[in-house]
Amino acid sequence: MRWHWMLGLSLCVGGCASLTRDLHADGMEQGELPTEETVYLVPLDEAMLTMRHVFEEQRYDVFEREGHHELYTSAHEPGVNRPGNRTFERFFVKGAELGPRQSIIRVFRLRYREQDTNIEQKPKWLNERVQEEEKYLARKTFERFSFDGVPDMEGFTMVRGVRDLKLEQQLLSKLEMVPSLELVGGKTSAPVRSVTVEGWADDAAQPEVRCGEAVQGVEPLLVAGQSVLVADPLGTRELPEAATRMLCDAAEKKLSVALALSLPSEDQSALDEYVASPGSGPDLERLLVTSSFWRRVYQDGRSSGALLRLIEQARRLRAHGNAVTVLAFDSNGASGNAREEEMAKNLIAYRQANPDVWLLALAGDVHVRTKPVSWNKDFEPLGSRLTRAVPSSPVKALEVGFTRGSQFSCRFNVWEQVECNVYALSPSVEVRQEPGTPRKVALFTTPSDKGFHGRLYVGALNASPPVIQRAAPGSHRPVAQQQEDAKPAENP
Repeated sequence: MRWHWMLGLSLCVGGCASLTRDLHADGMEQGELPTEETVYLVPLDEAMLTMRHVFEEQRYDVFEREGHHELYTSAHEPGVNRPGNRTFERFFVKGAELGPRQSIIRVFRLRYREQDTNIEQKPKWLNERVQEEEKYLARKTFERFSFDGVPDMEGFTMVRGVRDLKLEQQLLSKLEMVPSLELVGGKTSAPVRSVTVEGWADDAAQPEVRCGEAVQGVEPLLVAGQSVLVADPLGTRELPEAATRMLCDAAEKKLSVALALSLPSEDQSALDEYVASPGSGPDLERLLVTSSFWRRVYQDGRSSGALLRLIEQARRLRAHGNAVTVLAFDSNGASGNAREEEMAKNLIAYRQANPDVWLLALAGDVHVRTKPVSWNKDFEPLGSRLTRAVPSSPVKALEVGFTRGSQFSCRFNVWEQVECNVYALSPSVEVRQEPGTPRKVALFTTPSDKGFHGRLYVGALNASPPVIQRAAPGSHRPVAQQQEDAKPAENP
């Protein structure tokens, strides 16, 4: 049962295929074939069950070969053929476990021909046609596998098994193109005894601002009174690092700067105290003790170590004489449209009171859109509300472009339970960043249908775990060690 205090994002589910329809009829574009296996950062049993659900959604019966991490489906006939010349296909899945949260799933399409049984001497033209088809399909197979675990079909001969990369792409989308859960409210359990923040010791030795590498194309956004909303995928190092650089660039232009973060607005006084402090160990501990947000039972990516480092860099900018404010604008209990209203109310009030401040806000993809969403006519995102309420203040919303990497986030697993951990995250075709592309902002000529005005490219993503780390249920290993265990093998 899903909890009402969570923000859940709606997912569109396509129609089901008929029993005799080839799954490739309207699949995704093939594109270039991969040169290496995809290692999923989920346990093998979860990956296999997700693959089963892919087939069941297409109305296939699915059977399991117990003890072998193998699945096979009922057969279907692509098209309709005359008796004696029929062809059937079924799917076969082979799973491999590389670690507790590392798995490989290989999906094969097996073809059976009736004519191979009935025709002892095939005509020359048929042999040539089969040979050409074999050459074409051979390019789609990484290596040869044994299909001994799949039952025979009476009267039919299995003539080939080829790697089905489009079905693997469907699995990838279910495992790695999943919206993060933002857990609003919840209980507090983690005490602050000893806090180790990723990279904090290195920064403490050199207290100057760590601005990082340049973000190309950001100059047009650095205007007094501009509000820049960035769609943060949560729980990564790259978004806070890019935000730090944008703050540095704005401060260098002598702009008054506000960094707005998706933290409970009731934590504003604790943030103000920390940003005005020397940033010592006791100052950090006071922030984490005063604010229960960093010590929740279920911590999503909004309480990551990278986000706390971003707050620290904002503090250092202020300590060096720049006009910098850190603003907490989220709700601590509302969800859905009520949450959007409260978030927008906080930002609108700040913007109206500070019309000349350059404001940078990080929030989830749906929150920062400046147009209403298509799936709910009553739901109005924060970005749309801000644009409508303060027309005199220009708003630019940026979606994020990236390459496959990892994030620390909370999701519903295949058993409909909330799990917070390190997950792989893959981009859609639309936001996929080409290899070698620098970190940059690319503005659109016109806003997209989602209300984005441009795209911030940040490269490969790397997970940033919570500041206060705890062992997962049933485990004595800290999250940092689980993250290390979940890294894909270099040569699977």
